[in-house]
Amino acid sequence: MNIVDMHCDTISEILNHRRRGESCELRQNALHIDLERMRGSGYLLQNFAMYVNAGGESSPWEEVCALYEIYREALEANADILAPVYSYEDIGKNRAAGKLSALLTVEEGAVCMGEPEKLERLYEMGVRMLTLTWNYPNELGYPNLDSRVGKQVWERCRRLREGSCTEPERVDIREALAHYLGTPDTERGLTGRGREFVGRMERMGMIIDVSHLSDAGFYDVLRYTHKPFVASHSNAREVCGCVRNLTDDMIRKLAERGGCMGLNFCADFLETVPAGQENPGTLQSVVRHAKHIVRVGGMEVLGLGSDFDGIDTNRDLPGAQSMDRLWDALHKAGFTERQLDRIFGENVLRVYREVL
Repeated sequence: MNIVDMHCDTISEILNHRRRGESCELRQNALHIDLERMRGSGYLLQNFAMYVNAGGESSPWEEVCALYEIYREALEANADILAPVYSYEDIGKNRAAGKLSALLTVEEGAVCMGEPEKLERLYEMGVRMLTLTWNYPNELGYPNLDSRVGKQVWERCRRLREGSCTEPERVDIREALAHYLGTPDTERGLTGRGREFVGRMERMGMIIDVSHLSDAGFYDVLRYTHKPFVASHSNAREVCGCVRNLTDDMIRKLAERGGCMGLNFCADFLETVPAGQENPGTLQSVVRHAKHIVRVGGMEVLGLGSDFDGIDTNRDLPGAQSMDRLWDALHKAGFTERQLDRIFGENVLRVYREVL
């Protein structure tokens, strides 16, 4: 296998561990991803996201700079087996040198604070993909899920799991959760500054990522851009109704543009279960999404976007060491080896070849 994964939050998790005074390195750790397991599992390239919770940071820019220092130090410490990607050609050079490739991304457009100069600075750092929003509105656009609302909903769900609710309260909580996860924003998309940014990104050679973006924002990106873009870690809404996933129309439009979407291993984006019920994550649910996405958008639209280290551990896919399980499950479900080569790397590389 030559695995290409469009999204993980490992750099952010390393920083979190260190802030708690715990030792944590990229080469070997107890997280979902480390370089030793990547190398043993057949990885070619991993996108490493600098994820910033803009709602919890007084200065998103300072936070992304702190994450960049973790990434830069990891590159230096592991230069014998890991090398950065600044252009498509670097991927082949790194492979020829026997090294894993790292592509730096940002998850949360708010780190730019609406300033084009900061977008330019990110590019100079090596950032080659930007997720326009996370779960807060920002200067560029609006998400489908707003964590300010979600915080209240999840707290109520915690009470439900603890069994401290009356039956009417249980019904109300389940309805609130279903509304939160199932109601897309079809009105608010990109802001004027967001439209400016996606144009700049295309000219710079930085990939536009619409995961987390509102439905209206997806169609704005489609309207105001020309090159392929990605939904780096999003599944199919027809299979699991969470609005973090793409509708069939979005999947078709993304495919027609030549873009790609990455299978996300987050259990809540794979399968809907009643509020308060355990949702461990299964291979079967990932397979269902893969089959549906290919049926709707064609073979070339599907890739991988694990969301490792940004999600609760998926029972069947607990980390980089388990990617062969996904290959086997998809193969048993009818995908040929040639098709799996595309899903596990070639489809994403096609987009990178065109944009980077």
